[in-house]
Amino acid sequence: MKTIRYRSRGEDVHYLEEILTKLGYTVYVSNYFGRDTDAAVKDFQAKNDLVVDGIVGLKSWSKLIEAERNLIAFNDKFLAEQDIKDFAITHGLEVAMVKAVNEIESRGKGFLLSGRPIILFEGHIFWRELEKRGIKASQYVTQHTKDVLYKKWTKVHYRGGTGEYDRLEKAAGISDLTAFHDAAHASASWGSFQIMGFHYKHLGYSSIDHFVSAMYEHEREHLKAFGKFIEKTSFRGKKLIDWIKEKNWARFAEGYNGPGYKRNKYDTKLKNAYIRYS
Repeated sequence: MKTIRYRSRGEDVHYLEEILTKLGYTVYVSNYFGRDTDAAVKDFQAKNDLVVDGIVGLKSWSKLIEAERNLIAFNDKFLAEQDIKDFAITHGLEVAMVKAVNEIESRGKGFLLSGRPIILFEGHIFWRELEKRGIKASQYVTQHTKDVLYKKWTKVHYRGGTGEYDRLEKAAGISDLTAFHDAAHASASWGSFQIMGFHYKHLGYSSIDHFVSAMYEHEREHLKAFGKFIEKTSFRGKKLIDWIKEKNWARFAEGYNGPGYKRNKYDTKLKNAYIRYS
């Protein structure tokens, strides 16, 4: 690709503007490198640790093309309408029920733009998982690790997005022991439905790595894990899936989200979504 900049013209400019549009920038796609394209390029450079000069040379082209490829891979991992229908048939549910749960309980898309599944790392769960493996967690609490290893729940250390992977990797790297790797990955919630890793054995996965690798594949795997979870998890004498079939949204929301469901009105949101899809 040619090096191009503000006021350049040609097919390379057209290609650049197509990529920028795919990445969410509002630019006029033509053969002219205008002010809108210049602003978009500088914003992209700033967000990708490049020199912010508006010049699209080898490094900027490489990052832009990589971002476009990641976006394509990202889009290929989304649920389709048929996935929802197949899930409904498999679990004996109405399509409207599945769509309602998918809308309300799913936290939007299941993947980051990098193609990695969305996670949320929980330091208090990490403490518990280490203890389960015979490791005294308190011995590993330092000024450096206190944001990933603590005894009681807090949201103070949440960073969201890729920052949660930084926390996960930091926790796993506290020690070379395999137990730290396993405990760290078991202490994050994964994918569209934010299923906690420590459920892996209960859901039929052979190891935490088996579960995590499935979460990397596709949102279908997230939906599949969710199906296993509601089929196998009991709450107040019934499986979670039975509460869905009875349209008892309050009991389902409480079992899935905990007592805080009332504060967030999950049951009301589920009921309204079901009515809308019906």
